[in-house]
Amino acid sequence: MTILAIDSSALPVSCAILRDGRMTAEFTISIKLTHSETLMPLVDDMLKRSGISFDEIDAFGVSKGPGSFTGLRIGTATVKGLAMAADKPVIPVPTLEAMAYNIYGGDALIVPMMDARRKNVFTAIYEYLDNGLREIMPQSAIPLRDLLEKVNGLKRSVVFTGDGIYSFREDLEEAVKVPFLIAPPHLSMQRAGAVGALAEVYYNKGKYTDAGSFRPDYIKASQAERERQEAEEKGLLRELSAGGHSLYV
Repeated sequence: MTILAIDSSALPVSCAILRDGRMTAEFTISIKLTHSETLMPLVDDMLKRSGISFDEIDAFGVSKGPGSFTGLRIGTATVKGLAMAADKPVIPVPTLEAMAYNIYGGDALIVPMMDARRKNVFTAIYEYLDNGLREIMPQSAIPLRDLLEKVNGLKRSVVFTGDGIYSFREDLEEAVKVPFLIAPPHLSMQRAGAVGALAEVYYNKGKYTDAGSFRPDYIKASQAERERQEAEEKGLLRELSAGGHSLYV
């Protein structure tokens, strides 16, 4: 089983290849270039350097959201195009669950959070149980204060991860009343390796779809976030139009 996984849900853009439960390659870059500029060149380079041909890919894992509207659109379009060309399935993986999968094992709650602007976060809460992750709070778009009240009310140790730890570190230090840790840089970003590892788990459970049916999960965001997403969509359409490209999702 060979899975090509992609995560473009936030600033980092990442791709990985997993074969029979082992990581063969993972390329990640986190700079302010649009994912439309970096994603496909990164995938092409990874395939060439790993010596794996496109025909060897059995399925495509993808971070399905929440996250950056533009990033999710680009990742979705890329995976749908690749999966259609290969006539292979798509394995959608929740962004926040893949982030939590970086913090595997232990007794602490795992709280991934992504900055959704204006003191809002995309977040969820997980615990490690029975050799996997158990969802305590589903993926949501909520005010940061509501998340921290929930965390304090659970009265358990916590590990925070995601770009929200950089945006809201002072808030965490001031408001969190339970013991907590902040994930180090190599475990706090979105990674295609984690998406691919979970994609294999999902595939074995029959949780996959065809390219034509796949849609990203933006999650209902605050009014401010929806306005930002609409602005990003307009910017993406202008960018694609200027470059002479067409995007169908």
